[in-house]
Amino acid sequence: MADTGESAESPMPMTLLQCMEYAVEHSSKMKMAQADLSDARVERRDAILKTFTPFVSASSYGYYNWGRSVDPETNTYSNIKSFHNGYSLSAGLTLFDGFQAVNNMKIAETSLLMGISREQQTEDEVCLATMEAWSNVLYYTELSKILQDQVAAAELSLSKARKEEQLGRKAYADVVQMEAELSDKQYQSLQAKNRAEDALLTLKSVMMWPMEEPLVLDENEPSRLANESAGTKEDISQIVDYALAHNPQAIIAEGNVSNAKRQLSTARWQLAPSLSLNGGWSTSYFTYPGRAGYTPTPFREQFKNNSGEYLQVSISIPIYNRLQSQSSVRRRKNAYDKAVAERDQKMTELASEVKRAVQDRDNTLSSWKLAVKRAEVQEEAYKLNVKKYEQGMISSIEYQTAVNTWLQAQADRLQAQLTYMIKEKVLRYYQGQSYLSQR
Repeated sequence: MADTGESAESPMPMTLLQCMEYAVEHSSKMKMAQADLSDARVERRDAILKTFTPFVSASSYGYYNWGRSVDPETNTYSNIKSFHNGYSLSAGLTLFDGFQAVNNMKIAETSLLMGISREQQTEDEVCLATMEAWSNVLYYTELSKILQDQVAAAELSLSKARKEEQLGRKAYADVVQMEAELSDKQYQSLQAKNRAEDALLTLKSVMMWPMEEPLVLDENEPSRLANESAGTKEDISQIVDYALAHNPQAIIAEGNVSNAKRQLSTARWQLAPSLSLNGGWSTSYFTYPGRAGYTPTPFREQFKNNSGEYLQVSISIPIYNRLQSQSSVRRRKNAYDKAVAERDQKMTELASEVKRAVQDRDNTLSSWKLAVKRAEVQEEAYKLNVKKYEQGMISSIEYQTAVNTWLQAQADRLQAQLTYMIKEKVLRYYQGQSYLSQR
């Protein structure tokens, strides 16, 4: 199946896997999910550092003073211009903050896992959209070809009917009916061609494929992929249990509940005292520039003599903050209840999706088998009607009906084949095989 645009060199046909890989690599949704995952990794790093490492800061200052100031040497007021220079180093560590730092670290860990799951979920959504668009392109392209064959057969029958009318063997009404049927087939062929072109544009859009470049698909792949599908019976309960434990949707829902629970715990511990440890060191240097007869103490000596250290343990006890802590607990409790309800709803929907996937796969497999059998029978009937038509045993209308029935059976077989292939891949996805890992 080639693009409608012409090119100097015919591009290589792409398989479904190649289309999905290209779509994932160039998808804007994937790039946004990857950026969110990068943010989650940064937040996790920050939470770990905040929990286990102290904050350290250093500062320095220098200023001139004109006018009244305190003399550091005599601790008396002076009106002489002076220069002051100082250095300090401080560090602090939170000893207890109601487990807020620990909870934040666990929340960051869970958010990172959720970010990985969201990236996988985005990849799965892109692959599924690509598969659906890919199957539509193949189906409508094949349908367009089949309808073109029907148009050709109708034109041939109409030409023969007109000759028979001239010989008096065919009534004018029959010829008019065949002309109407030809017009109907031409209209259907044009509609199918338009749908094929629209489906190709949709596939290019999903894949982020350049619209001006041709895109060629492997026409033989549907038969190979469908025939490779085992279609064996599975234990539905095992698939449901696996999906509820490993599917990205389930992991994200469980992560939301876990984070909401930890945030509720943090809010409750805000009512408890907090304890912190701080320490620091500082020194200074001063001089009186331009003071007659003044010899300043050397910088190195002042740097040593003026240095000092401190160690501080502080405790903060919340007494009354306008019930903000209580309100925070209430909001976090509501958020936790909402997360649990959403998790339960998502798990129910996911279990239903798995059961529906198994049911759809089994039903489409049965439909595909019947479509294959029907196409084989219609092909045999078509061959018999060709011989009858050549021998004059059936009319042109009966022959055209046989041709249309056979060609439509081919289209139905392809549609059933593509539908079964997608349903089989969806079921494998719920069993733990990503779309890109399926061959």
